[in-house]
Amino acid sequence: MTDIVLEWLLSNYIEILGAILGLAYIIFSIKQHILTWPTGLLTSAIYVVVFFNARLYADMGLQIYYVVISIYGWYFWLTGKKKNEKKVAVKRTRKILWLKLAVVSIALYALLLFILNHYTNSDVPHMDSMTTALSIIATWMLARKYLEHWLIWIFVDAFSAGLYVYKGLWATVILFIVYTIMALLGYIEWRKDLKRID
Repeated sequence: MTDIVLEWLLSNYIEILGAILGLAYIIFSIKQHILTWPTGLLTSAIYVVVFFNARLYADMGLQIYYVVISIYGWYFWLTGKKKNEKKVAVKRTRKILWLKLAVVSIALYALLLFILNHYTNSDVPHMDSMTTALSIIATWMLARKYLEHWLIWIFVDAFSAGLYVYKGLWATVILFIVYTIMALLGYIEWRKDLKRID
């Protein structure tokens, strides 16, 4: 039994490292700590490899987007605060922005689905496209500190955990179950922060 576990650890060390860094990323994110972004950048770089090997191409592309948005979020959290603020404030998403984000989500889903169906050998194009489109939106909302990004993450993380069960990415399944729970905690914490501002 020990040999099987050791063999699994050795053959999946990249995924395990990504999962560990991913946990650090979500903890920093909940605490609104600036280390959210460099940790997220490293996690994403690792998961480019993991998802490429699993033929989750939209998720792989999403990790490339995460690398870029990590640089943007890092910059915005350092420079986007108002003069009287210690850090960028948490804010609610207005109805008009929700409408715009919904339109962008649908467009991203359709584009990703077209690409996956016509240019890849993905065996889960609908699920991969949906989670990727919503994750792009949620990460942008995180960078801008919109409270409700956590609600999107709760859904995406829970759904993704099921997808990764199907793909046999067990360290990532555990990571995404933990992400789901932590997204709920993140929503509660950020909501408290928002109430302190109100």
